[in-house]
Amino acid sequence: MGENPAKNHYAQLNQGEENEMEIFGYKTQGCRRALCVAGYILSCGALRLLFYWKPEWDVWINCIRCSLEEADIVLLRTTDDFRTYSRKTVTWISVSAFIKSRSDYPDSEEDSIFSKAIMKPSLLVKTIQVQKIRYVWNDYTKQFQKVGVLEDHYTCSAVHDKFGSGLTCNEQNVRRVICGPNTIDVPVIPIWKLLIKEVLNPFYVFQLFSVCLWFAEDYMEYAIAIIFMSLLSIFLTVYDLRKQSIKLHKLVESHNSIMVTVCRNKEGFQELESHYLVPGDLLILKEGKTLLPCDAILVSGQCTVNESMLTGESIPVTKIHLPQADNLKPWRVYCAEDYRKHVLFCGTEVIQTKADDRGVVKAVVLQTGFNTAKGDLVRSILYPKPMNFKLYRDAMWFLMCLIAFAAIGMIYTVCVFALNGGLYKEETGEVVKKALDVITIAVPPALPAALTTGIIYSQQRLKKKGIFCISPQRINVCGQLNLVCFDKTGTLTEDGLDLWGLLPSERNCFQNIHSFPADHGLPWGPVFKALAVCHSLIVWEGKIQGDPLDVKMFEATNWVIDDSSRHRNEDQGSTHNTVVRPGLQATTAPVEGITILHQFPFSSALQRMSVIAQEIGGDTQAFTKGAPETVAMLCRAETVPSNFESKLLLYTAQGFRVIGLACKSLQAGKPPAALTREEVESDLTFLGLLIMENRLKRETKPVLEELSAARIRTVMVTGDNIQTAITVAKNAGMIAPTHRVILVEANEGPGSFSASITWKSLEENKIEDYRGLEDDNQTEPGIRLALGSGQYHFAMSGKSYQTVAHHFRHLLPKLLLNGTVFARMSPSQKSSLVEEFQKLDYFVGMCGDGANDCGALKVAHAGISLSEQEASVASPFTSRTPSIACVPELIREGRAALVTSFCMFKYMALYSIIQYLGVLLLYWQLNSFGNYQFLFQDLAITTVIGVTMSFTRAYPKLVPYRPPSQLISPPLLLSVVLNILFSLSMQIFGFVVVQEQPWYSQTDIHSACLSVNNHERNSSSSLGLHGVRDGAHEQTDNGFKSYENTTVWLLSTINCLIVALVFSKGKPFRQPIYTNYVFILVLIGQLGICLFLMFADIDGLYSKMDLVCTPTTWRISMVGMLAVTLAVSFLVEEAVIENRPLWLLLKKTFQYHSKSHYKRLQHLLEQDPAWPPLNETFFSDSVAVTVEGNMRGHSNPTFDSNEDSL
Repeated sequence: MGENPAKNHYAQLNQGEENEMEIFGYKTQGCRRALCVAGYILSCGALRLLFYWKPEWDVWINCIRCSLEEADIVLLRTTDDFRTYSRKTVTWISVSAFIKSRSDYPDSEEDSIFSKAIMKPSLLVKTIQVQKIRYVWNDYTKQFQKVGVLEDHYTCSAVHDKFGSGLTCNEQNVRRVICGPNTIDVPVIPIWKLLIKEVLNPFYVFQLFSVCLWFAEDYMEYAIAIIFMSLLSIFLTVYDLRKQSIKLHKLVESHNSIMVTVCRNKEGFQELESHYLVPGDLLILKEGKTLLPCDAILVSGQCTVNESMLTGESIPVTKIHLPQADNLKPWRVYCAEDYRKHVLFCGTEVIQTKADDRGVVKAVVLQTGFNTAKGDLVRSILYPKPMNFKLYRDAMWFLMCLIAFAAIGMIYTVCVFALNGGLYKEETGEVVKKALDVITIAVPPALPAALTTGIIYSQQRLKKKGIFCISPQRINVCGQLNLVCFDKTGTLTEDGLDLWGLLPSERNCFQNIHSFPADHGLPWGPVFKALAVCHSLIVWEGKIQGDPLDVKMFEATNWVIDDSSRHRNEDQGSTHNTVVRPGLQATTAPVEGITILHQFPFSSALQRMSVIAQEIGGDTQAFTKGAPETVAMLCRAETVPSNFESKLLLYTAQGFRVIGLACKSLQAGKPPAALTREEVESDLTFLGLLIMENRLKRETKPVLEELSAARIRTVMVTGDNIQTAITVAKNAGMIAPTHRVILVEANEGPGSFSASITWKSLEENKIEDYRGLEDDNQTEPGIRLALGSGQYHFAMSGKSYQTVAHHFRHLLPKLLLNGTVFARMSPSQKSSLVEEFQKLDYFVGMCGDGANDCGALKVAHAGISLSEQEASVASPFTSRTPSIACVPELIREGRAALVTSFCMFKYMALYSIIQYLGVLLLYWQLNSFGNYQFLFQDLAITTVIGVTMSFTRAYPKLVPYRPPSQLISPPLLLSVVLNILFSLSMQIFGFVVVQEQPWYSQTDIHSACLSVNNHERNSSSSLGLHGVRDGAHEQTDNGFKSYENTTVWLLSTINCLIVALVFSKGKPFRQPIYTNYVFILVLIGQLGICLFLMFADIDGLYSKMDLVCTPTTWRISMVGMLAVTLAVSFLVEEAVIENRPLWLLLKKTFQYHSKSHYKRLQHLLEQDPAWPPLNETFFSDSVAVTVEGNMRGHSNPTFDSNEDSL
């Protein structure tokens, strides 16, 4: 039964967000409920267990469909590929205790969710709780809406007006009841709960079924062994889950009980515990360190915050108050990407506060509990995104095939025993047990455990190399990576920048360059003042802290920060401002110091920062620094040198990082805090260029060369200047010296309804220099020839990328196919780019320092953070050493883990089928393997092999192709089918040929070795009591002991060792098998024991193992059969299955083309002589696609290569 969305019955929860869900309304029906309870009792709880696994069936059978307004049960379904269902009960909250009269209703305005959620006259609020977030029923819009957040529709002025004085006590109480406590409560899960949840896993239920069956069949030892192994596995899992639960609980508990000061409307300041906070509360931030218990919007004053928990960067961040802008735009839309500059995030630490003229630093509570930034981080750990990797989907098909095999075996068993039932007088119960036994043989119960061990070993190996993983299943996905995006600063290049030079500008002309380090200091002037004050540095714990660029720039002045006392300013009274003064080694300056009055912090979107500063006893000035192109646009044209662009190109083309500087004088009278950013950053005077050297890390070039040799694409995604990025890409080896770089520039026209896109070769000038005044038509074929072979790279800025995404959507995939450098990219554009690559069917890795890359790290198939801060929990992988050397290491380990998973699948499938075929052959004679025979195969052979096969390490060299991504692929299926046929042939051959031997007898199992028979008789007569026990045992064993049993069991057991050896792949993804010493020793040991069992004539041992004595010639014949099987199996595996040239030839012969989007596109572009259109401009007059539709990108719920489907 599926869902058919009907009016009022269906809605969407969190529409457009990452955790989007569909919600359906249901009402419980008494008679249906009674029938289900009866079903639970009659099925001994089996029906209840089924409903536990399938909550949607529970709802569909127990309830009737109704509108969401009437529902007492809701069914939620995820909108990803998995369509996972969950069931939630609707609860009611009463607010009648706080609302006595009409005047007590919360919020006089009608647009508040708190007034819309309260049903009149009952004063009840209808709620559901989904993934720790509370939703209330909005009685006006007739939908469930999230609470615990301040609504987005408030404008900047509305935030100040409505919440600037605080909430009344009554409003606060009502909001607290509706929103719940402001806690990120992650309780430590009791062990009994974890145990029950683990035991009810379908895998363990299957184990329980198997164990009950084995007890019924007297397979006591194996049943006990499986119980022991299962309990051990359960306890280890529970221990691990409990440890994680405690760790997570400790991570968040410190934020749940902090004393805070809030301002109450008409009641003044009040101290209370942080769990009482609600959205809209006015928080007072006092001096000194404070841990933030919620997300809050700063409405007055300024703060310096340590956001390492969120960004992974322990650089202090300056926060400024929300402007009192009088417009109709919601505050987030008005502030655009810069809204974060006004928001204090939960879990971060306020290390310094600076009050403005209003005396205190205030912030309005924006989000509480799990709605906060910290809460979102914790929820991403509690509810990780499921993975849709092909291996795991194929595994389900694989198990289905094995179940189908089991079904055939069951029918065969019933038929064989039924046809011979009269003759052998088999009881019906015994036949049923034997038929059910086939399921436990054909479906290997140890398969999930065996797969998990391989991943655990990979995780441990990565840990030893300093790479930590919080999502072990992603290790296999790393084996498929074919594109890696790298951040530049701090990832490819050194974290710190070195000052190289300063190019001052005066009267519209650049002056002589001032080089660093220099014997003489910088001369006093506007440029010197800009270096001294245009930064967001603070003194923290006795050290100057802040952006490394700012630190280097400020250190060059030899000034010091005096941040120890309060400084008086004429315009705005006593405030805590930063003052910079000349240091001991500073050149003489005509001022005592400069006070930084106000800051407009650096913005990724605006690519600049500004400060308002005042010389002590002097004039007030504004200073701006940022991207040179941006700063120049803000300056008066007459102050910018005419050769600005050529000078900028000169330095960026050499790989320098260039910063533009500008200033302007401000008129006295207006307080600095009242000035808007637009007022300050206009009509500036251009001061010059600060040139900084950003060296490549030592390991960058070798790592990128290794990835290139392995045909793994590398892409640079940076916030830096495009010329600098291209130069670094060339120096690092991302762009080969012989390859051409094509700059793609896209610009929006007026009104954003049209746009243009231009392709321009960066080498155009060089070509002209070499060719002189030759005709353009003559050079064109040469250009086309160079470009036709694909030896070109596109470079574009974030602005161009955004314009292409909105106006030239059809061109985006073509540009991404050869796009190598993406510069001036904002954090959201980085995430969008990763998602666009994924849409082209690339497996994308993202490596960054965690600062602006958090979003991209999260959406990539494999995000690798080079920061160990708490924020790295959002990234699946974290490297202890901030070096990109971890990327090839992770890919190597991923490839090895993926191949190990395939080996394990093949081995477990073959082991099951070999045992299955052996048992079915013996069932033909109404015989089977004995208890200890099963025990030996399952425990001594398979379990030990399953544990040791995964010890093989990754091959040190990355080859230029990837391992297969799917189980259901021709080579793998052929390998499994052929080995099944070899095993079947050998077992049938042994089964038939043994019956043709002259010494064979169906009734006398001692006919082949009369001496053994005589010896047994003598021993029986000489030991009275022992003889009776042996006689009893012999009677029970007659069903097992036979020449066929001995032959088939020995052949199948050693065959398991053969397939283990043949399937243990070495090169090119894993080291040769002989390097796995433990596995080789295990195989030798097991083979030795098997051969000992084959050739040893020890009566007690043979009796226990249900074996019978056969002539030595027959034993040698069996060794011969096994040797032939090994030789054929090994030859086929090496000459056919692992023969890559053969499979490539077959693909070519049958004209097989990859179905990956990027491969098809590549093929099409190779045939297109007009691509890329050099020195051409296209125009788009069509209406732009909405920003929300594209910049947000898709939420990447799957991790799927789409190799087989477009």
